[in-house]
Amino acid sequence: MQQQVIGQGAIYQDVIDGASHWSMVIPAGKVLSLTDIEGGANVSMLFYNPKNLLERYNAPDTLKCQHTFKLTQGHCLYSDMGRIFCSIIGDDTHWIDSVGGVANKQKVAVKWGKRDYQTDRNNWLQNGYDSLLVEVAKYGLGKRDLAANINLFSKVKTDDEGNLSFVAAHSKAGDSIQLRFEMETLVVLTTCPHPMNPATEYPNKPVNIALSEAAAMAADDQCLNSSAENGRGFENNRRYSCQHTHHQHAVVVGA
Repeated sequence: MQQQVIGQGAIYQDVIDGASHWSMVIPAGKVLSLTDIEGGANVSMLFYNPKNLLERYNAPDTLKCQHTFKLTQGHCLYSDMGRIFCSIIGDDTHWIDSVGGVANKQKVAVKWGKRDYQTDRNNWLQNGYDSLLVEVAKYGLGKRDLAANINLFSKVKTDDEGNLSFVAAHSKAGDSIQLRFEMETLVVLTTCPHPMNPATEYPNKPVNIALSEAAAMAADDQCLNSSAENGRGFENNRRYSCQHTHHQHAVVVGA
């Protein structure tokens, strides 16, 4: 297990309020730790290659190549070029939602009422879709660039008939998820509530984020070895890094 302690050796740390959005270009060789402060948080997240913004997170490839419906420690998050943006090296929740998406303005209005910033100021009810759209616009991206996202700290399960249901109180206060970045990545996220959250009041849950240095990846690394496809993904990263050696960290995978 390669979980890193939150805040230990952090080179950057901040609290992202609920119903907010945030982004950062994270270099390879860094660990982004996210911690649910109060319990019941949701972080909707997307990934892009800052050197080629056409390359972005691919949910179908991520799931099918690792033969999973859920994501958790030991899994990797893939781009649509077959490369690995980051590896999940720690997950206290044991289940990251991969299919729930984000709520739009209409869904939030139906579930929690209609408020806007012009009238309600900081008490307005932001939605995940517009929140992500505002953040990606800072990089020249728009609606067509919002791919299917993941939802950290949220769990959506399925029954034998394929019906989806949201698991309330999945994440507890202090639960943490660590992502180790395998290539330079533009991370875009929002802390707006999950679209399937049945809460009667709008969930406004903050999250702590911390950035730290990753340890070198060893030959017995869980993410590297959890599926044959992941080995190929890391090889794709290695080949890609030959073009950008001054941005890539050393990776030790054995002989």
